[in-house]
Amino acid sequence: MRPDVIKVKPLTGDYKLDIVFANGERRLFDMRPYLVYPAFAPLIEDNLFAKAHIFNGTVTWNDEIDISPDTLYY
Repeated sequence: MRPDVIKVKPLTGDYKLDIVFANGERRLFDMRPYLVYPAFAPLIEDNLFAKAHIFNGTVTWNDEIDISPDTLYY
């Protein structure tokens, strides 16, 4: 079972997420490959990417954009 995300720091210059999971692991996740998909394309505009935060153990940006902790962990 994958652990929840407990901390996220968006690295806006290169669209990466510095993530800490509940088990203490820390990972760097590259969002650039995902930005070509319509669901994530808005993250490029208006500096929305910088607003990444945690909600219920996952990374989210607003009511419409989030990314599964499974994707981030595995």
